Amino acid sequence: MADHVWVEEMREVLDEAYRDRDTAAVRDVYARASEHVRLTADMLAHLNEIPEGAYTRQDMAEAIDRVVRGRGEHDTLGLLAGPAPVRPVESTDEAERAVRDDTPLEALNPETPAPPQDTPEFREPGHPPSAR
Repeated sequence: MADHVWVEEMREVLDEAYRDRDTAAVRDVYARASEHVRLTADMLAHLNEIPEGAYTRQDMAEAIDRVVRGRGEHDTLGLLAGPAPVRPVESTDEAERAVRDDTPLEALNPETPAPPQDTPEFREPGHPPSAR
């Protein structure tokens, strides 16, 4: 089973490192990671195996994943490049602010847009159109 703490912490590190820029150096990511007390020295050592240079967030995540796979730890640690786990709206920073500001949580839920009215109805070939 994957150690979700590592994946979540490393995703936070990447979010922080790439918050206001498109690329970051490995040393910048390492500096951010070293500020996270839940990341052990062994976990930080993964970053030492990545060649120096500027990386996009996606490239950095893939480079970290290559190190994790190379060490054979992908089953225990998990991988970063996959989709982020879905968190309930109640556990987000936006929900915290909503509680402080007395905003109803319903205001945080995105509404699914209705399909445009001029979109033709899909139907299987050979079947008559349905009555709307």
